[in-house]
Formats: sequence, C-alpha cells, structure tokens
Amino acid sequence: MLRESPTVETLTVIGVVFLVQTLAGVVGTAGYLFALAPPLLARPWTLVTNVYAHASVLHLLGNAVALAAIGLAVERTSTRFRFHAFFVLTGMLSAVVQVLVDGVVGEPTAVLGASGAVFALVGYAVTGNALVHAALRRLRPDRTLLLVAGAALVSVVVLVTAAPNTALVAHAVGFGAGLAAGRRRVLHARTGRRLADRG
Repeated sequence: MLRESPTVETLTVIGVVFLVQTLAGVVGTAGYLFALAPPLLARPWTLVTNVYAHASVLHLLGNAVALAAIGLAVERTSTRFRFHAFFVLTGMLSAVVQVLVDGVVGEPTAVLGASGAVFALVGYAVTGNALVHAALRRLRPDRTLLLVAGAALVSVVVLVTAAPNTALVAHAVGFGAGLAAGRRRVLHARTGRRLADRG
C-alpha cells in the first residue's frame, strides 16, 4: 500500500523539508540549516538535512519524479528500514564527496538535494534486478571487467546529466554506490521479513 511505502514517506519528508526551508529562507537561515558546506563538521546536522533539501521547486520536482519512478520499483524487494538507511547514507556520501572534490579542484561550494541518493537507487536497480544478477552469476565476469563496465556506466550518467550548477560528482558517486550495492543486493530482504517490516 502507498501509505506504507518508504518512497512515499521519503517524498513526504522532502516536501515538508522544502516548506521549512522556504520559511527559513524568509529569515535567512535556510543555508545554515540545510546546505552542506565546508568545513563538513561545522554544522553536522546538514550531513542529513542536505539530502532532503532542494534549491528550487524545479530542483525538487525533478528529484521527486525520478524518486517516485525508481523508488517504487526498488522498494518492492526491500524493507522500510533498509530503503531509508540506503537513501540517507548514499545521499550523505554523495554530498560529502561533492564538497570535498569541489574544495580540491575549485571553489568550495555548498550542496543540497536528493539526486545522489536517487542516482544510487537507479544504480541499484541496474545491478540488483533479477535478470542482471542471474546473468552476472552465470557469466562470472572478471572483477576488472566489472570495474571498467561500472566506470563506463558512471561516465555515461555524468555526461547525460551534465548541466550548469549540477552536482555531477554526487551523481557519479551515488550511481556508483548503487551499482556496487545492487551487485551485493544489500536492499533485498526475504519476503516474510519484508512484509513484517512493512506491517
């Protein structure tokens, strides 16, 4: 049922956070409360809040549509806890790496948005689905070949999503993390456990 869906729950949190963000913007504290910026541990709560915050309505809508499309498919084999933990952890990882890379190669910047976590779900769907999983088990490709194929997929995703003011590193890290997690099927749970967790 949709009311028990972790995807719907995540979309609800994103919507509520955006409303709070909008109100905080009126008094000038939105960035302070929600954007992850260097130094990373100066405002530790932003490690989490940045994953659910968005820079604009269009930014929010783009991530929400993508999350709805992929999240509803991925959640079918998972539990609520695993789904939410995966979403926030991959979102945090993507944002942290984006901030660190920005600090090394250019101007340190602040980041926010769910795209790293959404791309992780997309990556998970690519390698965690039954067809790909069965094919990889049967073919048993060399690890080097898997790494090269994964890097090629990540590169394609980065090129396709390239646009001004886009967190391309976060997209790449999220997608790569999702590919690795899907290969190990970390979100998959036995049916009985999944139903009990949802009930």
